[in-house]
Amino acid sequence: MATKRPARLEDVARAAGVSLATASRALGSPELVQAQTQERVRRAAEMLGYVPHGAARALASRRSRTIGAVLPTIDNPIFASATQALARELARSSYTLLLASDEYDPAISVSATRALIERGVDGIVLVGLDHPPELFHAISQAGVPYELLWTLDHGRSHHCIGFDNRAASAACTRHLLELGHRRFAMLTGHLQHNDRARDRLAGVRDALSARKLSLPDERVVETPFTLQGGREGFRALWDRFGSDGLTALVCGNDLIAVGALMECAAQGVAVPRQLSVVGFDDIDLASEYTPRLTTVRVPSSDIGRLAAERLLARLAGKRVPRVQAIEAELVVRDSTAKPPGCRPPRSRAGR
Repeated sequence: MATKRPARLEDVARAAGVSLATASRALGSPELVQAQTQERVRRAAEMLGYVPHGAARALASRRSRTIGAVLPTIDNPIFASATQALARELARSSYTLLLASDEYDPAISVSATRALIERGVDGIVLVGLDHPPELFHAISQAGVPYELLWTLDHGRSHHCIGFDNRAASAACTRHLLELGHRRFAMLTGHLQHNDRARDRLAGVRDALSARKLSLPDERVVETPFTLQGGREGFRALWDRFGSDGLTALVCGNDLIAVGALMECAAQGVAVPRQLSVVGFDDIDLASEYTPRLTTVRVPSSDIGRLAAERLLARLAGKRVPRVQAIEAELVVRDSTAKPPGCRPPRSRAGR
C-alpha cells in the first residue's frame, strides 16, 4: 500500500487561501502577518498534519545528517552508555546526534519530538512503547523513520530493539525462589508512562504465581530510579515488614538496588545473610559495590549501536526486521543467598 506523502507548505498555503510566502511567514515569523491570517494558516496546518521540516528548508535533499533521540533521563548510566554507542556509530557515517530528555513526561516527549522534527532530523530514537498517539502521528506526518529501544512490540506496529523485560524479571525472581525465598517485596520505578517498569513488576508476579505465591500491592513501592529512591523505598518496606516479613527484594534497576544496599548497611541489615537483593541493568557500579549485586545484564551499548545501524540502513533504502530482540541474562553475584534458616531445594539432577 502506498504511503501518503507528508503535507507540504504549499498544501497549507492552498488550504488557507494565501501565498506560499505568506504561509511561510505565518508559521515562521507570525509577527509579520495579521492575526486573522496567522489563525487561518495555523488551522490549515493542523488540519493537514503539517510539521515544518528544517532539513527541507535547508537542503534540497531533505537530509540534515542528524538523528534525534528523546531519552527518559540522561543521568542514568544505562542510558548514557547506549547514547555514547549511538553517537559513535552515527559519527562513523558523518551523522550528528541531537539529544533531548523528557523525564518520563508524555507532554515533554511530544514537544521534544516535534522540536527535533522541526530541526530537520533524518531519524528519531525513543525509549519504550508508552508514548502519546500524537507523538507517533507527528513522526508519521513528517515521514521520519524511528526506532524504539529497550522494549519489544509484540504487535509489530513499531520498529524496535530490545528484550523481554517481563521474562528477564521473572528469571531474577525464579533465582530467589530456587534459593528458598518465599517472602518478597519489590522496589520499582514509577509505573505510569513506563511499560518497562510495568513489565518487570509483571514478571515478578508471574514467577511467584507459578509457585502459588503472590506479591500484594503493599509489598510494592514505587520510587524514582535513583540511589536516593532506593534508600527511601527500602526504609519504607523495612519499617513495614522487617526481617520477619521480608527476605528477598527485587529492584527495578541497579541504582534503586544499590541505594537499597546502602540503606541496608546504614541500618545494619546484613546482605545476603538477612536479605537478598537483585537489581536490573548491570551498570558498572553493580560489580564494584560491596556486596556485588546480582542483576540482569542489559547490553546497553549494543542497543545504541544497533539503533544507529538500523536507522542508517533504513535511510539508505534497505529493509531491516521490524523487531530485533537481544539477550538479557541473569548475572549471579554476592547479594543473593538462601534465606535465614532455610536450605535451598536439592537438585533432582543425577537421581
